[in-house]
Amino acid sequence: MRKHVNGIDHVVITTRDLDSTQDTFRRMGFTLTPRGHHTLGSRNHCVMFGQDYFELLMVPQRLPGREYYYDFARVGDGLAAVALKTDNARGAYGELTAAALAPSEPVDFSRPVQLPEGTKNASFRITQLGLEQTPGGQVFLCQHFTRDVVWRPEYQTHANTATGLAALAILSNDVAATAAAYERLFDVKARVIYEGLLINTGDTPIAVVGERALAKRLPGVWISARHRPCMAALFIRVADRDMAQRTIRAAGLHPMRMPDGSVAVGAAEAHGVAIIFG
Repeated sequence: MRKHVNGIDHVVITTRDLDSTQDTFRRMGFTLTPRGHHTLGSRNHCVMFGQDYFELLMVPQRLPGREYYYDFARVGDGLAAVALKTDNARGAYGELTAAALAPSEPVDFSRPVQLPEGTKNASFRITQLGLEQTPGGQVFLCQHFTRDVVWRPEYQTHANTATGLAALAILSNDVAATAAAYERLFDVKARVIYEGLLINTGDTPIAVVGERALAKRLPGVWISARHRPCMAALFIRVADRDMAQRTIRAAGLHPMRMPDGSVAVGAAEAHGVAIIFG
C-alpha cells in the first residue's frame, strides 16, 4: 500500500441531464445535497455517507479541465471516475511520480455550499492520473480541506437505509491486464474471487470482473453497454435490504432480488451504472 493513497473518497456518476438524474436517485431513496457549482464550471449533487460518498456530475459544455466528463456523457450517462482519499495530495503526487505513474500537478478548486449559517466554500486539492494508467475510467486523488462543510449530518440519513460504499466493479474483457494497472497504482497484489480479481484500496475494494461472471452474480440486471473496460456496477451498503427494496419499488422503479439477497437496480434505470444494495 502507498502512504498517501488511503482508499476511495467518492465515485463520480456523470450525466447529461442533472435534473433527471437527481430525481432518479431521490426516488431510489437517497438524500441529496443541494446543487453545487464548481469554480471549474461543472455542477453537482452529492450523496453523503459517514466516510465516503458518490457524486452526480454534469458538465454543461466542454470546459478546460472538464473535457473528459463532457466527452464521457456525450456517449451516455454512467460511472466515470473514482476519487481516492489522500491526506496529502502533494505527497501523493511525489509518491506516484516516483512510481513512474505520471500524475498531474496538484490543483486547488472549490465550490460554494449553502448552509443554514450562511454560504461557505468547500475546498479541495486534486492530482490526476492519465487514462492510460487506469483502464475503465478516470482516477484522481482528492484532499479535502473543509470536511465539516462537505460531511453534514443532515445529508447522511437515507430512506433506503444506505450507509456507505461497499465495492466498485470494473467490467473487463481482460481481467488480468486491467487488474494489473490497479495493482500498480495501489502497490498491492490482487486477490482471486469468483468473479475475477479484487483490489484492496485501503477501504472500499475494486473488483475487476468478466462479463459472464458478473452476469451470474447479477442475473437479469442490465449492465452498462459502454466499451470495455468500464466502471459498470456500484455496490452500496444498507442497514435493511427489505426497506431498500420497498423504497425503490414504491417510487415506480424496478429493483430485483439477487441470489445472495442483495437488491439491484439496472443501469437502464440508474443512469448507466448498476446499483446494488447489500
